[in-house]
Amino acid sequence: MIQKYAPPHKNSDLTSNLLSRVQSLMLACMSLSLALALVASPRLAAAATEALPTATPKAGTTSSTAPSAAVPPAAAANAAATGKKNQKVDKTKAPKAGDGKVITVVIETSLGNIEAEINSEKAPLSAANFLKYVDKHHYDGLIFHRVIPNFMIQGGGMDEKLNEKKNDAPIKNEATNGLKNDRGTLAMARTSVVNSATSQFFINTKDNDFLNHTSTDDRGYGYAVFGKVTSGMDIVEKIEKVPTGSQNGMGDVPKAPVVIKSIKRK
Repeated sequence: MIQKYAPPHKNSDLTSNLLSRVQSLMLACMSLSLALALVASPRLAAAATEALPTATPKAGTTSSTAPSAAVPPAAAANAAATGKKNQKVDKTKAPKAGDGKVITVVIETSLGNIEAEINSEKAPLSAANFLKYVDKHHYDGLIFHRVIPNFMIQGGGMDEKLNEKKNDAPIKNEATNGLKNDRGTLAMARTSVVNSATSQFFINTKDNDFLNHTSTDDRGYGYAVFGKVTSGMDIVEKIEKVPTGSQNGMGDVPKAPVVIKSIKRK
């Protein structure tokens, strides 16, 4: 029976040592030749340096091996808008969202209440848009349909059967307003199209810096923050921890619906 991983025979030691010395000598000669060539040709030296792999990606780039949770929140209800660069955007003047006053809303869920301040000063379009849906009771009875631990919880577009609720025209992306996607902030969900946000929103459950505005292209434009949780972060964390699975071709859907009973101004 042949033993696949048997040690080398003693008689082979001398041959192995000789071969090893010859290989070392050849490698030394090759290294010397390369060094002389680089000294003789600065352009070749520069080319050799450029070919070296970088230790870290350049600023502003995203690793293609990033975990799935690092994918920015996409509004599933607006999936048909993906790739439509010339999508119509609601350009009407934003209604007054509170004349600069602090606007607080209460998000009543099946797991408890969350209170949030809406920033109508730095995100006037997003704030007015969100409050428009609030005032016409658009969110009542919808669910948090996308929940990813250590990332965010997303809702405001689908009912318990994952049926899309009709919404209004999309709004301009206000991700350039300086507000960051920090833990506890509310932001507008959208597709890969920059100006595609409608009714869906998400609450960040950690500091998601990669969702912030970094450039004017589609990939780096970011997600517009328009508010922050002021009370009930424990409820957000409770929602974040619910068991999830796949339903109707969608992933990260809570197995037991987390219902938005209502959202009202306080």
